[in-house]
Amino acid sequence: MLVSNKFRYETPTKIEFGIGAIENLPKFLNELGGTNVLIVGDPGVLQAGIVDQVINPIKNSNFPFTVFTDVGTEASIESVDLGIKMAKENSCDLVIGVGGGSALDTAKAIGLMITHPGNIRDYIGMDKVNSSGAPVIAVPTTAGTGSEITRFAVLSDKQAKAKLSIGSMYICPTLAVCDPNLTISLPPHITAATGMDALTHALESYVNKATQPISEALSIQSMKLISRSLVIAVKQGENIDARADMLMASTIAAMAFNSTRLGLAHALAIPLGAHFKIPHGVVNAMLLPSVMKFNLVGNIDKFIEVAKIFGENLDGLSKRDAAERSVKVIRRLNEDIGIHYKLSDYGVEEKHLEMIAQEAMESGNVPINPVKPTIEDLKNLCREVL
Repeated sequence: MLVSNKFRYETPTKIEFGIGAIENLPKFLNELGGTNVLIVGDPGVLQAGIVDQVINPIKNSNFPFTVFTDVGTEASIESVDLGIKMAKENSCDLVIGVGGGSALDTAKAIGLMITHPGNIRDYIGMDKVNSSGAPVIAVPTTAGTGSEITRFAVLSDKQAKAKLSIGSMYICPTLAVCDPNLTISLPPHITAATGMDALTHALESYVNKATQPISEALSIQSMKLISRSLVIAVKQGENIDARADMLMASTIAAMAFNSTRLGLAHALAIPLGAHFKIPHGVVNAMLLPSVMKFNLVGNIDKFIEVAKIFGENLDGLSKRDAAERSVKVIRRLNEDIGIHYKLSDYGVEEKHLEMIAQEAMESGNVPINPVKPTIEDLKNLCREVL
């Protein structure tokens, strides 16, 4: 992309990053001017004691709080409705989300509905929100989704077996508090999956047709951090430097795609996750090498840069062969971190591919993909990992 081309970059969320950052939560709450905070988490972070790590400094400051942990493995409309009820019953005017993408997306939706009329379903779609909700502080405990700064909240509708998205800059958290200490307890398989989600964010934003100079720089830095630290974070979970690298990589990858959107891996991941309950990071990891191979001809120079970032020696290779090394190195990365699943492991069969492809084609990530796909192309991408 030429720097002279027109683009817009926007990130309304403030970021506090660093080991021990959550100790300053009372200060942040007072700065936001609220009187009672709803702390939103999921049972996993509650059981791991991470919710207590967030509560303790707030409790010590005597700031009133209410805890809501009825959040499933996926953010859902049903959980949002329950959380809104609890927030209003306790006169909460601030929200803290603590956890992975599900908890953070739930917190963002609850914050919106504290100040907005109607039902959360009224705001499904792009730019249906025209004003800010209650202030939300996002505290990520995984390094992958980037939900702590994004303009999207993805909610499942359990009855319809569909994933629905709210997209608006007004739903971005007010503040992201990124403390690498909170990611130390992540088990290796979740570290691997969320790390590949972050990589898919950075890479798809980098090569797509909406790319711009600011997002490109963020994507490149994110991929460099992931190249350096993902395997270490998976294999040596206590390594705080690797954990900090991965949390930063996740956040800045989200800063990239927040303005550019993504590509075919994410377009396909939405229906595959909704219908077959495949963890989001896992399905992205499965699809990413095949999607990269499909997209090579649409942005060959960028894929050469990806190969370089991940340490490939490209001396003497043609441009096409050099670009193909990017696919090879990401396949190897999946192997190194233990992601070796197939779609069939989750019950996906040939008979499902038409439905998956049709739903994926409706994604806003398709028009900006480097290569325009057909329905058959999308089905073939799934077949490669079936």
